[in-house]
Amino acid sequence: MIMKAIIPAGGLGTRFLPATKSLPKEMLPIFDKPAIQYIVEEGIKSGIKNFVVVTGRNKSVIEDHFDIHPELEAFLRTKNKSELMDGISKLVTNSNFIYVRQREPLGLGHAVWSAKHVIGNEHVAVFLPDDIIMGKTPTMAQLIQIALQEKCNVVAVQEVPMDEVSRYGIIGVRKQFSPNLFQVKELVEKPLMSEAPSNLAIVGRYVLSPKIFAVLDQQHLGAGGEIQLTDAIQELLLSGEKVFAYKIQGERYDIGTPLGLLKANLDYALRHPRHAGVVLEYLKGLDKEFVVMQGKAEALNKPAKTLVL
Repeated sequence: MIMKAIIPAGGLGTRFLPATKSLPKEMLPIFDKPAIQYIVEEGIKSGIKNFVVVTGRNKSVIEDHFDIHPELEAFLRTKNKSELMDGISKLVTNSNFIYVRQREPLGLGHAVWSAKHVIGNEHVAVFLPDDIIMGKTPTMAQLIQIALQEKCNVVAVQEVPMDEVSRYGIIGVRKQFSPNLFQVKELVEKPLMSEAPSNLAIVGRYVLSPKIFAVLDQQHLGAGGEIQLTDAIQELLLSGEKVFAYKIQGERYDIGTPLGLLKANLDYALRHPRHAGVVLEYLKGLDKEFVVMQGKAEALNKPAKTLVL
């Protein structure tokens, strides 16, 4: 059973400046909840209750969010609005959080390595908060099932266009067991399109053997001059450990960019049981002549035309 999860949340969030000058990007909202809360909820639904959050400077608001707030809860009770805090209150009560400071931004591998002393000799789940995945079965639960069944490391993958492979870690396939399950032959971080072994990109979810920390101890620098987790998993593979890849079953949102965050907000709003109808009516009423191009919105002075969705 996977008992602990690592959530690397020490990045500077420069793509969202100036919004992230003082607010961690992990706390930017997707409709009515901060992004990192969706990650924790997926973990809980996957049977995980212990979360190791790797943070950096100006990230204390994450700690405050996953904590009790007696004054606010008391105030809401006086207003008969306690239900506004029900979700986060239950989450905080039923989970444990440990915070580890990543002293330098030396890459994803370094962030995972920073949590070594609180994981111990056990397999661990790793969630990247830039990837929010919506599906009937939590993505991490899908990976955990394979890890237990095959006694292996597992990475989540998704097909991407070949001209985008240089943005991801890419797997090479040794053997395909089903349409969605692969044994991994190799992992390459951000390859050139001409050198990519496939178009199966690693996305935001991992189940890893404790031996990953011994590899990361070596602190080898990879792509971008950083310590890459993909490279460390490749070393695990070369040492004889099994690595499988599972093509995720669900809708993935890359919220590491403003446009990705906006798309996630729209989709989650359109699925919200209480607000979906209002949001849909608003979108239907938008004037077609509101055109967004190159970051500029221009409203042309013409009679309104209804947008058909």
